Amino acid sequence: MEKPWLAHYPPSIPATLDYPKKTLSDYLRETAEQYGDKDAIDFFGKTMTFRQVYEQALTFAHFLRRLGVQKGDRVAVMLPNCPQAVISYYGTLLAGGIVVQTNPLYTEYELEYQLNDSGASVLVTMDLLYPKTEKVKGRTPVKHWIVTRMQEYLPTVKKWLYPLVQRKQNMPIVRIAESETVHLFRTIMCRKETAPIGVDIDPVEDVALLQYTGGTTGHPKAAMLTHRNLIANTLMCAHWVYKCEKGKETVLGVLPFFHVYGMTTVMNLSVMMASKMVLLPRFDVKQTLKAIERTRPTMFPGAPTMYIALLNHPDLPKYDLSSINVCISGSAPLPVEVQEQFEQVTGGKLIEGYGLTEASPVTHSNFLWDGERVKGSIGVPWPDTDAKIVSLETGEEAKPGERGELVVRGPQVMKGYWNRPEETEQVLRDGWLYTGDIGYMDERGYFYIVDRKKDVIIAGGYNIYPREVEEALYEHPKVQEAAVIGVPDPYRGETVKAFVVLKPGEMCSEQELDAFMRQRLAAYKVPRIYEFRSELPKTAVGKILRRVLVEEEKKKLDKSAELPVK
Repeated sequence: MEKPWLAHYPPSIPATLDYPKKTLSDYLRETAEQYGDKDAIDFFGKTMTFRQVYEQALTFAHFLRRLGVQKGDRVAVMLPNCPQAVISYYGTLLAGGIVVQTNPLYTEYELEYQLNDSGASVLVTMDLLYPKTEKVKGRTPVKHWIVTRMQEYLPTVKKWLYPLVQRKQNMPIVRIAESETVHLFRTIMCRKETAPIGVDIDPVEDVALLQYTGGTTGHPKAAMLTHRNLIANTLMCAHWVYKCEKGKETVLGVLPFFHVYGMTTVMNLSVMMASKMVLLPRFDVKQTLKAIERTRPTMFPGAPTMYIALLNHPDLPKYDLSSINVCISGSAPLPVEVQEQFEQVTGGKLIEGYGLTEASPVTHSNFLWDGERVKGSIGVPWPDTDAKIVSLETGEEAKPGERGELVVRGPQVMKGYWNRPEETEQVLRDGWLYTGDIGYMDERGYFYIVDRKKDVIIAGGYNIYPREVEEALYEHPKVQEAAVIGVPDPYRGETVKAFVVLKPGEMCSEQELDAFMRQRLAAYKVPRIYEFRSELPKTAVGKILRRVLVEEEKKKLDKSAELPVK
């Protein structure tokens, strides 16, 4: 197939890469051997070297083996970004296990579903989350709980102050008693077992990770990502940021590791490039600004909502963000205005990329240096990654400029869905991954995402793509965040509704927004209804959840239908 995008590749990025026959944990071992004394983690001022991380991961692996974990057994890691999350992840892989990334924000119902679906026999979690996990005891295959506390890896002063913070924030104090089934992380680390563990892993075939998708329809599915999948995507990333030097970068780790995007672009990339990770358990604007000023990160992978929140914080001018050279934005469309503003503030480069869980996750991005960045485009495919647009009507490859479904293939594409052969067959066809996203490719090979296949609004026979409308809303100087959905309309079938969050201190009317939008969009695309809100529902990564807004509207309709007619 033709690959017009390769004509735009700078000389520093090869079109194809070599993928060594290694596991993810091999990279940690090699980095520990070569950069053992270098800081791997900064956690609120407490640092750990690569040697310490590797030795503690080995100690964790030995303990898992003692619990009976064999090659291919699943270990659920339900932790925010903290040193224990990195240790548990690599420790599981060293033991030959499969990591099941589990969102700490899960409800009891979601947790029970995932533990049963994955068949995890061990769960690693925080003391504050333990009561929630305890409720599903006996209803899942989990036989062992490994429990840790945030303060175990804090600097000494902060460790002693932590109980005061807990009381101030009304956080519960959970006391955990060790037993045959409940084990304390700090006790495990006291063992210090660092002998190599011989597990025969085939990087190409053996699964390293079960990563659950967002579950926009029905129950979440677990993408089976092999060592090769994850290494390939991390290597592609390392070559894409070719001006970043091994052993010299500092990466801001605020994207959650339980999300594949944070796991690849922060954790795995940092291990591969011997970069220091500055770990933040959650995204808090003030805390993030302080961390940037204190640690001087050079790389900041993030999500649009993070950059928007930082830009709109009143204290932004008080902080120096000039250390940031590289930002790759993912998980949601990046408004052009946000990109330009953030680059002005930092002096660095902010580019939009594209990916999905099933592709480990990145498949496309714009160039950081020495190549053209096209506004509004997700850029071009990464090395060894093929992409095309297929017609929704015919299934044939679409012409440049013609809209259809984006399909991709490459070494980062998953093996399939865990225990779901039928659904695997639906999305993996002839080696191609069908993304469910609607887009087009221009004549030069740059790709554009218009919307999700399922999010298209059909109003009066017209196809309306929410992203296009949202982009126009973001151009309004008073709008901080926006989301657009289709709502039932007796005349048009569906009509466009916009949910808008204004910037702090701003006032704006529906009439003002309507006049603004009519200057930018065809009349049929302009929202008919506006709803102003203080915030929008989001995932842990900061992706705005359109489906939650859709469900809210549906409930409103159902309620109104139930009202008695007077």
